[in-house]
Amino acid sequence: MAVANSAPPILHVSSRRSSSLAPLLNFVSFKKTQLGFESKICSTKLEWKGREDWQRKRKRQWAVKCTAEGIDGGMFVGERARKKDGVAVSIPERFKVVCLVACVMCLCNADRVVMSVAIVPLAAKHGWSNSFLGIVQSSFLWGYIFSSVIGGALVDRYGGKRVMAWGVFLWSLATLLTPLAANHSTMSLLAIRAFFGLAEGVAIPSMSTLLARWFPSNERASALGISMGGFHLGNVIGLLLAPIMLSTIGISGPFILFSSLGLLWVITWAYRVTDDPMESNFISRSEQILIQAGKTGSPKRSSKLPPLGLLLSKLPSWAIIFANATNNWGYFVLLSWMPVYFKSVYNVNLKQAAWFSAVPWATMAISGYLAGAASDFLINTGYPTTFVRKFMQTIGFIGPAVTLLCLNYANTPTTAATLLTIALSLSSFSQAGFMLNIQDIAPQYAGILHGISNSAGTLAAIISTIGTGYFVHWLGSFQAFLTVTAALYFVTTIFWNLFATGEQVL
Repeated sequence: MAVANSAPPILHVSSRRSSSLAPLLNFVSFKKTQLGFESKICSTKLEWKGREDWQRKRKRQWAVKCTAEGIDGGMFVGERARKKDGVAVSIPERFKVVCLVACVMCLCNADRVVMSVAIVPLAAKHGWSNSFLGIVQSSFLWGYIFSSVIGGALVDRYGGKRVMAWGVFLWSLATLLTPLAANHSTMSLLAIRAFFGLAEGVAIPSMSTLLARWFPSNERASALGISMGGFHLGNVIGLLLAPIMLSTIGISGPFILFSSLGLLWVITWAYRVTDDPMESNFISRSEQILIQAGKTGSPKRSSKLPPLGLLLSKLPSWAIIFANATNNWGYFVLLSWMPVYFKSVYNVNLKQAAWFSAVPWATMAISGYLAGAASDFLINTGYPTTFVRKFMQTIGFIGPAVTLLCLNYANTPTTAATLLTIALSLSSFSQAGFMLNIQDIAPQYAGILHGISNSAGTLAAIISTIGTGYFVHWLGSFQAFLTVTAALYFVTTIFWNLFATGEQVL
């Protein structure tokens, strides 16, 4: 038991029973609760068993106290602090978790994009037509459509950590095998790409559930913005690195690189991350309290079968499903066809096409984070969640619709790249719309609802990816399909604003 020597008592207690506690508490400073931080090192000499071990630990770290009942606030305050100019500085565990999530989302999309670039030399080698290119591009989605619902249910039951780890391991293996399958036969290539999609289908439901558990509600949009920023940067990295590696190493080069990075990530993830911050060995108690205090509703594991009938009986659920379908329709058209678009319309070479295609995704990563930060700001300043979700989603659909219509009149690759940059930058506002709205309306069943909406989005992506190929083959132009996509954005915006809500309905 600790005994304080030669220190005047700070806490005075009048009762006999309480006065016996004074020696135990006379080295603790009690002040009126307020929002502020106090860095404090106890200077009182303590004598107890294990005193030397305690002193060694105290030399290695500062004690950071929050006067708001031990809760640290802000994204960069935690228990494990480093001394910098006499001030305690540290990175909270939840920020490290979201960085790992952003890294894996980057790999997730980079692995997809590699095929969008590699398909150009493969098509030249095998003599594939534009219509068949659409089939090859969509083969990823054949597996993805099934794993979204299954993966969402698994996440609700087992948590995001294990489901994400297995998904990354399997899709990295599929990425490694892709060039071998392409050399073997077309059917092998289609099969391995479908398996790749099957593994990647669990990524977004796992991400959504993990962020909901690790972040308070007023930081969730920013966390999602960081994670999806990594996702969009995966497009940039894949589109820029793949042509260089294809021309220097060969078709197998980018596939080996990204699959190796995925396997390294799994090792780090398994050691560092837990499904819930309350289970983590790396997080401070004060950060755990902050996360729990900031939650209005959080997903819980359930062994029961999800109530699909009840989920599908709610119009807000259908607003999310239609929004996801429309978002994926436009997203996969641009993701899969932009290198081909710039090459066929503007006759630029593969490296230039990849560069023009990469620029919009880079700005989308930035704008996605800004959209999340703006969403958190609006909610923190008192705007209703329903208004914020509708406002963000409207920007995310109307903006791309208008710019895609303008794209029909672009005459140079620079103009086209500028319009695509605006379209994708504005579409990233959807992250603060329907993607966050899933946790709003059904926190306990967020995984399965995300899976259902993702499956609808995947079906839309298959139709749009294949449809673009046939439209281009029949009409010799991208214009018609861009106009159809813009019209779909307008219609879904109306449905969203009529039926979406930010309140919990399940």
